Amino acid sequence: MMTLKVLAALLTYPTEKLVAALPDLHAVIADEAMLRTQERRGLRAFMQALGEEDIFDLQERYVDTFDRGRATSLHLFEHVHGESRDRGQAMVDLAQVYESAGYHLRGGELPDFLPAMLEFASERPEADARAMLHECAHILAAVGHALDIRRSPYLAVFEALLGWLGLRSAAFEAGQDAPEADEPSLDELWAEAPAFPGGTASCSAAASGRACSDRDRVAMPPTRRSRHA
Repeated sequence: MMTLKVLAALLTYPTEKLVAALPDLHAVIADEAMLRTQERRGLRAFMQALGEEDIFDLQERYVDTFDRGRATSLHLFEHVHGESRDRGQAMVDLAQVYESAGYHLRGGELPDFLPAMLEFASERPEADARAMLHECAHILAAVGHALDIRRSPYLAVFEALLGWLGLRSAAFEAGQDAPEADEPSLDELWAEAPAFPGGTASCSAAASGRACSDRDRVAMPPTRRSRHA
């Protein structure tokens, strides 16, 4: 499922290498046709906009969008555990799931970083990938809703992902009554929901079989170092 790798790449810190790869990334989405037409169109428009903007503007917007506030953080366990010790143990458990399948994170990359999880899921059988991502769908919906409020172009990526999971409409409706400028209400909305309701053990089912190693990984721009590293 190369489309999940493309979505992972689009959620990484924008670099000149990423911008140069946009035509190839779009070709993957078009050729695989894993997403619905509406979501493919949204991603195409998003990628066209990325290709037309100044790289420094893209980088500044990325930081403003994902690195300033929990509501749009791409580190999934941050939505659940914040900076508590529970988050550390959850990341250790998830990293072990990756490693048991032969998937090794790049230096400085945290296991709860959504692009890393998407890349891992892209190498799983489709049923396992769907099950794994369904378990954190409530977080994906919350981030998508926060991006919708901000009218962020990155919303297209979350619409595509939730659409593939068959959750787009219901997921976004869940947050429609949240105040527009009140970020804590989004955090509180999902604070009691575990990132993986079935526990880390349920992730192990998704890890059975072959996962991608550093040698196998698709030639896409590397993810940046996490600000939490």
